[in-house]
Amino acid sequence: MKKIFAAIAAATLLTACSSGTKAGSGSGGDNKTLTIASVDQGSIEKVVEAFKAANPGVTVNLSTSGADQYQQQIRTQLASGTAPDVMTVWPGNGNPGATYVIAKPGYLLDLSGQPWASKLPDAFKKVAQYEGKTYNAVFGLNGIGAVYNDQALTKSGLKAPGTWTDLLDFCRAAAGKGTPAFALGIQDNWVTQIALYALVATDVYSADKDFDTKMAAGQATFAGSPWTTAMDKYQQMNTAGCFQKNPLGTSYEASQTLAATGKTLGIIQGNWIIGLLKKKNPAGTFTMKALPATDDPARFIMPAAAGAGYGVNAKTKNKDLAITFITYVMSPAGMKIFNEAQGSLPTLPDAGTAVDPGLADLTTFVKDNRTVPFMDQLWPNAKVQQTMLSGLQEVFSGQAKPADVLKDMDTDYKAGS
Repeated sequence: MKKIFAAIAAATLLTACSSGTKAGSGSGGDNKTLTIASVDQGSIEKVVEAFKAANPGVTVNLSTSGADQYQQQIRTQLASGTAPDVMTVWPGNGNPGATYVIAKPGYLLDLSGQPWASKLPDAFKKVAQYEGKTYNAVFGLNGIGAVYNDQALTKSGLKAPGTWTDLLDFCRAAAGKGTPAFALGIQDNWVTQIALYALVATDVYSADKDFDTKMAAGQATFAGSPWTTAMDKYQQMNTAGCFQKNPLGTSYEASQTLAATGKTLGIIQGNWIIGLLKKKNPAGTFTMKALPATDDPARFIMPAAAGAGYGVNAKTKNKDLAITFITYVMSPAGMKIFNEAQGSLPTLPDAGTAVDPGLADLTTFVKDNRTVPFMDQLWPNAKVQQTMLSGLQEVFSGQAKPADVLKDMDTDYKAGS
């Protein structure tokens, strides 16, 4: 997982899929109507339109929602037999909508026989498979960092910080000018982890690249590791005025508006945010940089890993059409549309994706193997992340201490799968 770029470079070219993929014969449903549930707001729509153009006569009923709402609904829908034909599925095991979690009870269709499945780099296979079978079409590589509104930054007269000390000074200066450094929308609890992951990448993994292995072997803990340092720095950022007032009362959607319109100088998020910011401010330009977590830039590491992909409902009545859609997503044409709309990097190297110029730093970090996976992807169960998310909200509200949250995470981690 830590050699993502090398795995991508070594992957063979995808040749079996093309933009001309057509819908196949029926498989129990009408095979002309496809239902899709997604969290990829602002990018899935373009893919759906292109898919319909490539498959005349097909109707797609698309629903999109935020990650929190989606994760609450999808397991209920799968258990009750009301789930859509195709759905967002996260890699690994970190949340209620992740590959391991929903493949284990048999809710997902085995996609191992699809041409693209064998061509996924090994780093992605690990989180797209469950017990050796592929269930998740992961099309994009995503990273986390500080995304700056270039125009707002220029107007402020400030420069993007290059060290941890600079970061705190930057936050204080920005707050003093009346334009906070970063928008933070932790009313949606999944957002709480993003800035923390950006800090943990450097604080934990720059000193110990084998931390995940040690955790799995019972040789390390959250509470007894530099996770405590990262948690402390998160709170130092809050105290230094890095975020706008009342992050707990700010939604993810509202945080996008703040950053896009220059009410803040930026936002700490995944690269997928760039497309959403441009949608709100088409004239704006946005640049992602590593979030400084130390005063030694040579130690900076960015979180980067397979992003959310798509799986097929094992009970779909439109199996052929669902697989046709998945095949399109993983084709060069489909992947190019998705990656460019989302601002992600392709999981397969022949997609012809034009990478957003604002992602130059992320591309360099991936190329130089200075990345680590999103921390939750290989945790043994989904509860660890949920404990972290709710705990971080309580930290921001003054109801919990970081040390207690880490201890609770350790308890859930040790409980296993």
